[in-house]
Amino acid sequence: MAAHQPLLISIVGPTAIGKTALSIKLANHFNAEIISADSRQFYKEMHIGTAAPSASELKAAKHHFIKHLSVENYYNVGDFERDAIAKLKTIHSTHDVAIMVGGSGLYVDAVTKGLDNLPKVDFSIRDELNATLIDDGLEVLQFRLKKLDPRGYDRIAIANPKRVIRALEVCISSGKPYSSFLRDTNKTRYFKTISIGLTAQRPIIYDRINQRVDMMMVEGLLEEVKLLKPQQDLNALNTVGYKELFKHLNGEWSLDIAIREIKKNTRRFAKRQMTWFKRDENTIWFDYNANIDDIVEAISKKI
Repeated sequence: MAAHQPLLISIVGPTAIGKTALSIKLANHFNAEIISADSRQFYKEMHIGTAAPSASELKAAKHHFIKHLSVENYYNVGDFERDAIAKLKTIHSTHDVAIMVGGSGLYVDAVTKGLDNLPKVDFSIRDELNATLIDDGLEVLQFRLKKLDPRGYDRIAIANPKRVIRALEVCISSGKPYSSFLRDTNKTRYFKTISIGLTAQRPIIYDRINQRVDMMMVEGLLEEVKLLKPQQDLNALNTVGYKELFKHLNGEWSLDIAIREIKKNTRRFAKRQMTWFKRDENTIWFDYNANIDDIVEAISKKI
């Protein structure tokens, strides 16, 4: 393959579907290193609740962007795009193939397609929009966006409050529609990307999620969250598995309710992940328990 363009194999799919296990098998087959595009696994204090690779999994293949930051660090998708492309260049200088694995769709797209060149925003506008979300609900923000930028309204994940607020803050800060900053073509990358998706019937995905949450609790997720309670207002910790247990620790919910909410919110997250990843018609989809040889064969054909 040396004479060909360097290759990035991107593994996507919903949470708890088996992406980590597949990435290690493919890394060993192709003599490749792994880049994590799971934005929650960047933080060293968040191990159990993010299902970060275990010590034996980290030993089985070389990983990058796993527990390399503190929750105190501000790190966004633009930072990741820059750092991941630099890391890929280093990997590709000695390896033909690199693997990227993760369920954070925006972070995957940042590496494979590039980010839109959005303007800087006034953070006070973001604070104001977040306050509106809490006081008046998402529909008020959706209505405002539809008025300011109908095209943008049609293009973003309108059920996701973060996306709606992001679009609105750009509209308000710049005085221009958010959609005017969106590129219609992807950035040109020096490498070829082959995207492999893992999926299953919805009841199986949900069952795997429920089992994983139960296992996290057995492994000590509550203790992990207790240690992070003094930092509970940090953005990195406003995430499924942590925010529900903070509510329990703050006396708002019983532990049973918190666990039930983690399962429910993780299932919702998995549904949003599948909606995001299914948009890419170039992804080759496999059942979660597909034979590794079939996946390798599909990749080899693409190469």
